[in-house]
Amino acid sequence: MRIGRILAALAAIALAVPAHAEDGTEKGTLSILFENDIFYNSDHDYTNGVLIGYTTAPQDTPDWAVRTARLLPFFAQDGDVRTRYALGQDIFTPSDLKDKDPPLTQRPYAGFLYGAFGLVDDTGTNLDQLQVSLGIIGPASLAEEAQKWVHSIIHGVDPQGWSTQLRDEPGLVIEYERSMKLIPPQSVLGLVFDVEPHYGIAVGNVYDYVNAGGMARLGFNLPKDYGPLRIDPSLPGSGFFEPTGDIGGYIFAGVDGRAIGRNLFLDGNTFEQSRSVDKLNLVGDLEMGAAVTFRAFELSFTHVIRSREYSTQKAADQFGAVNLSVRF
Repeated sequence: MRIGRILAALAAIALAVPAHAEDGTEKGTLSILFENDIFYNSDHDYTNGVLIGYTTAPQDTPDWAVRTARLLPFFAQDGDVRTRYALGQDIFTPSDLKDKDPPLTQRPYAGFLYGAFGLVDDTGTNLDQLQVSLGIIGPASLAEEAQKWVHSIIHGVDPQGWSTQLRDEPGLVIEYERSMKLIPPQSVLGLVFDVEPHYGIAVGNVYDYVNAGGMARLGFNLPKDYGPLRIDPSLPGSGFFEPTGDIGGYIFAGVDGRAIGRNLFLDGNTFEQSRSVDKLNLVGDLEMGAAVTFRAFELSFTHVIRSREYSTQKAADQFGAVNLSVRF
């Protein structure tokens, strides 16, 4: 009942807010993203991710950022340029949280606390995204404190093995992704669908990989975007949305495949000895979900099935992602 009342209140507020500014200019987008495997009654591997991000409107993008985007040869040269700022934390754990000394065949405890800056260039048919994330892995990431605090609230298992986590290490990830409207919004049986393939690359001491995949959407009043925001590695979202009606909604499904050269959370620390497992070099995600828009608000849920990431992992991983975006 409480959740229903909250959603009803959000909808009422959203309907009272105009979708566009009176002068026709666009708005910035604040996003709050929560990913967790609690949705599927599990608590291991990639177990939690939170991210708070803000993407500017094109007219609010600093001139230096626009000039930088125009200098990048792999960016379109005629799109709307936005900047993105984000703060996030990822948490990884082995399967047995009660064991103070988990088996070496299970992935090590690890956390990643980071800030990110990105450039986004949207032509309406192509979306280029370049993001630099800089943070800290290890005890300084506060992952242990975060998980134990949450588990104390939900009366979950008190994790015992955080003393075995990866050591403190600066983390850097530089990512580039391009999404394309291979099939732009088309009408079918009174609804609208589009298809968006993508490809990308990431380099740094945290991740090295190349990826490719695609997503299809079907609904009504599809917003002008490229799908819900997600925490990388994943299908790329856009971090902003432009509504095309007072109320809209769609269902979506997508895949992303990655050829991985490095995953610090499996390979272990770069500069000192730590726990590690034998990673698999090919990993894939299958995603499906739904999103609804109410003028200035967008709420989405994504169900992710991720293939095994290391040789001794017993089965594929599952988790859910909830994203709330607000335009203002």
